Amino acid sequence: MPYIEGRTVHDADAHIMETPELLETYVEGRYKEAVRRFDVFCSIPDYEHKFAEVRRRHDDAAWRADDASQILLRKNWDGLGSWRAEDRPAALDHLGVASQLVFNTMLSGFLSDLEHGDDLDLAYAAARAHNRAMVAFCSVDRRLLATGYVPLADTARAVAMAHEAIEMGCKALLIPSRCPRDHSPSHIRLDGVWAQAQDAGLPIVFHVGGGGPLLSPAYFENGLPPVPDFHGGAENFRSVDYMAIPNPPMQTLAALILDRVLDRFPRLKFGVIEQGALWLPGWMRSLDSAWAAFRKNEERLQKMSLKPSEFVRRQIRVTPYPHEDTGWIVANAGPEVCLFSSDFPHVEGGRNPIKRFEAALTDTPELAKRRFYCDNFIDLMGAGLAPDLRRPAPVAA
Repeated sequence: MPYIEGRTVHDADAHIMETPELLETYVEGRYKEAVRRFDVFCSIPDYEHKFAEVRRRHDDAAWRADDASQILLRKNWDGLGSWRAEDRPAALDHLGVASQLVFNTMLSGFLSDLEHGDDLDLAYAAARAHNRAMVAFCSVDRRLLATGYVPLADTARAVAMAHEAIEMGCKALLIPSRCPRDHSPSHIRLDGVWAQAQDAGLPIVFHVGGGGPLLSPAYFENGLPPVPDFHGGAENFRSVDYMAIPNPPMQTLAALILDRVLDRFPRLKFGVIEQGALWLPGWMRSLDSAWAAFRKNEERLQKMSLKPSEFVRRQIRVTPYPHEDTGWIVANAGPEVCLFSSDFPHVEGGRNPIKRFEAALTDTPELAKRRFYCDNFIDLMGAGLAPDLRRPAPVAA
């Protein structure tokens, strides 16, 4: 019996768990040594032994006998299909989702740092390797929708990389919310990226981890004992970090809206994934306030065909966290905007996301709930979904 029954649900945020050799496997030969420097596993004590244990568990028939009952309880590398592509279709069946938009786990920060460095050849080679890896993983099941990373640091290469990613089979273009070093993400020379995505019917997406350093380390020099992070360790996801997560996408999307990128590409959709949504209603009002206050002196604002908040409702889709008041967000941002996500197989997704979302959506009309679980995702993904997966869910009587 699958976890989700009785309604069609698309999952806007799911992940692979990288293995030690992943990036090196798919990068061009002359860059293998360079990407070997990226070894997130070296921060895990005795990671080679620990990963050997992960492989052993996944090969153990007795352990695997509990795959269905443990589908949301086993997390990270222990998650079914988290790193072995051939196991992921069974994970989708046990979850009961109609599709999953699939992201990396640890590579976004590395890729963002590379494009802010001095070796752009390496930055684009690493992005290409990432995209090859994602497409290969997702090729086992058409319900898996690969995201392809497009660095914006070099505008000409960004346009070429967008073309590559689309031709390769990526179903969404993942861009950093961190501003490039030398130009705005709304620069007109990037119009070729937006045009290709719009013509292909594919979305542009942002994901947590692509915003660069969120806070000055000085915020944590408070004279008090260190606090554990969300996972109980001593990493970098604590309450103060959490408050800064939506800042990069808010600023980047504001630039894209106010510089009229969404106006020029009216069929282009944007997804803001795993960055919460409680910020959304107030941000929409702030955008409208900026538009009203500065319109008299800014020709770009005078030319806008809609108010900024209307562009948001038309073209931007956002995933709330399960602990947020999703019903309040839907009521105040509009039923067009929010998306369901599980964060599978990450710890942050929790053990029962449907239960938490349902509790928050108690007073939400059924049509708006259907949009949250299904229709808004279909709208976001466009041609990235196979035709039979784009059929909207029936409305309950």
